[in-house]
Amino acid sequence: MAEEADPPSSGVSRAQARLEAAMDEQKRSFLRMVSHELRTPLNSILGFSEILNSELYGPLGAPQYKEYAGIIHASGQKLLKLVNQVLEIARLEGRTIDFDAASEPLDNALDDVLPGLRSEMNARNVEVEVIEPLPSVMADHRGIRQVLTQLVQNAIAFSPEGGVVRVSAEIQSGMVELSIRDDGEGVDPDEIPRLMAPFEQAETALTRKAEGAGLGLPIADLTCRAMGGRLRLISALGQGLTAVVRLPVG
Repeated sequence: MAEEADPPSSGVSRAQARLEAAMDEQKRSFLRMVSHELRTPLNSILGFSEILNSELYGPLGAPQYKEYAGIIHASGQKLLKLVNQVLEIARLEGRTIDFDAASEPLDNALDDVLPGLRSEMNARNVEVEVIEPLPSVMADHRGIRQVLTQLVQNAIAFSPEGGVVRVSAEIQSGMVELSIRDDGEGVDPDEIPRLMAPFEQAETALTRKAEGAGLGLPIADLTCRAMGGRLRLISALGQGLTAVVRLPVG
């Protein structure tokens, strides 16, 4: 008996899927190339502006020169952060990062992450409150720190001046649920899918004030998935936003 041919629509769908996959890979390759190429001039901008700002080789003269060098350095740091985030998205979407799961104490990971966010906390007078004890999770050493950095940084950015970011965890059925909650304005639940998409920000007065390309939450989400976990967001207008990371107990 002759084998039935696939319906024409099935062949078209497979061809379209292959085309879309190829286009996605081209996009990721382009992002990786551009990100790498931008890093070299950015390193020069950061290095030389830091030398000028510190007046390493003598006074610059007018005080405005030192001020402008500081602005150039700060702007370069913001651009480098964006470049690194774009490169990270391309790597995660292209699955070119290897994650090795091991037992990682969450308190140790937070101790490594929080000092790097101190300047942002001080700028907004935001306190990070850790409700102990925190358990260990099965996660990649770098990956869990990446997730914590992005989520705590996001919570700080969307907290009100003088706000508190609360970090807590509980164990349920062999899984750790780590919660990072801010007491900001929150977002409409219908906007949450947009927050998880790269280069998107929910359309609220608060998020429109925030800097960045909206890559922190997508990076955290993709990293969680790569480690065998999940990230979900819980929010409502006027009730802050809670990021919940679910990973196996370590």
